[in-house]
Amino acid sequence: MTHRMSRRTRVLCASLGAGMLIPLVAATAPAAASPKRSTSLEQGAPPPPAVSCTSGKAGLAAKLQKDITAALSGRKGTVAVGLYDRSTGTICSLRSTSAYDSASVVKVTVLATLLWDAKKHNRYLTGREVSLTTAMITKSDNNATSALWKQLGLTKIKGFLAAAGMTRTRPGANGYWGLTQINVQDEQKLLKLITAKNSVLSDNSRAYILKLMGKVVSSQRWGTPAGAPSGVSVHVKNGWLPRATHGWRIHSVGTFNGRGHDYMITVLTQDNSTMSYGVTTIQNVAKAIHKDLVPTTVTTKAYVPTSRPQEAMPAVPES
Repeated sequence: MTHRMSRRTRVLCASLGAGMLIPLVAATAPAAASPKRSTSLEQGAPPPPAVSCTSGKAGLAAKLQKDITAALSGRKGTVAVGLYDRSTGTICSLRSTSAYDSASVVKVTVLATLLWDAKKHNRYLTGREVSLTTAMITKSDNNATSALWKQLGLTKIKGFLAAAGMTRTRPGANGYWGLTQINVQDEQKLLKLITAKNSVLSDNSRAYILKLMGKVVSSQRWGTPAGAPSGVSVHVKNGWLPRATHGWRIHSVGTFNGRGHDYMITVLTQDNSTMSYGVTTIQNVAKAIHKDLVPTTVTTKAYVPTSRPQEAMPAVPES
């Protein structure tokens, strides 16, 4: 499939470092895939929405609301946050229904769709599917994702989204899975399905997803795991994507279990000047949440990404 590259696209590609393949969608996808949203930085823009928290544990909601707000203070960009802790009935949200380009976070949805469909047909994954899903989640492999996306097709992907109640998620068109429109509310629904018994995903399917999310390569274990205390199991999937509008999209979803808590965090961001800037924003939020939920000695070292991310962009669909 041949594309003609505009000057703006060539400049973008060159700015991201030699040796990286940047599909044209990073700069030339239709504007409708990522509508312009005003930010608090724009002159005359209304104040940003406030973090909202509720909890069954006295004082926890107020503390989380204060600390998450403080973590975001002075940070540029547009951030959406979701927290749910089953153990204390705690929920926090910020811009929970705002849409973002998914980047590689959608790979968890792709895996869940495959397992949901396999369950419907009462079959195990094939050896090929095991290899592709392992590469897709643990290394964020784009070619593996494209192969599975094509195999599943939009009908099955939309079928899973309906079954999961992820009603606001819109799959990327024309094979551009990285431009799937996601939001905190639906990502939290997915994480809830992965971490508790339900009729959509089998116990074996849930265990498989968590197993792979628990084996993500060390260079991609940044984001929501930052500040996770010892004794808490960590499962994560991140996404990162630069585009001509709204800068870098940097996202992280994670589930955490241990020390009397069972919780999940989603942080979606855009309008970041660099990948590193977005990662720092997410990790500031994550550290505040972990500290408030599980006050103990922190052992997980916050990861600082390099300037050349691996596997980031939605792959060009096969012709």
